[in-house]
Amino acid sequence: MTDRANKTKVDDTDRRLLSLLRENARAPATELARRLGLSRTTVQSRIERLERSGIIAGYTVRVTDEHEHGLIRAYVMVTLRPKLSASVAASLRRIAEVRTLHSVSGSFDLIIATAATSINEMNELIDRIGALEGVERTTSAVVLSTPIDR
Repeated sequence: MTDRANKTKVDDTDRRLLSLLRENARAPATELARRLGLSRTTVQSRIERLERSGIIAGYTVRVTDEHEHGLIRAYVMVTLRPKLSASVAASLRRIAEVRTLHSVSGSFDLIIATAATSINEMNELIDRIGALEGVERTTSAVVLSTPIDR
């Protein structure tokens, strides 16, 4: 988050607006305004202010679970060599099968959510991650099912 974002005041209406944008970043301002009980120009001004301040850093695409049905999912826990977190993160950003990267406390430094089309591809992906400069060790866990997904 930028220094500007730290200084920008975010009120309850901004939080509700951000929540709606997380649901659908392509929602028209008129729909957002209706759901928030505000005018379209007020909503547009709030969005522009949140973008300028760096609170809204960009927009992205979320793919439905149905589209990714059949993919092998795994979490890869990574232990890093000291002071190489930024370069490993930059390398991971370029790997399409990496869905999410978390920096964590505990016995691992990173947890990576991954998705691949086959067990063989997942095996190769985990090997590629393990071969990155700065990665000391990986441990992986393949997802068998997801009983709760909120």
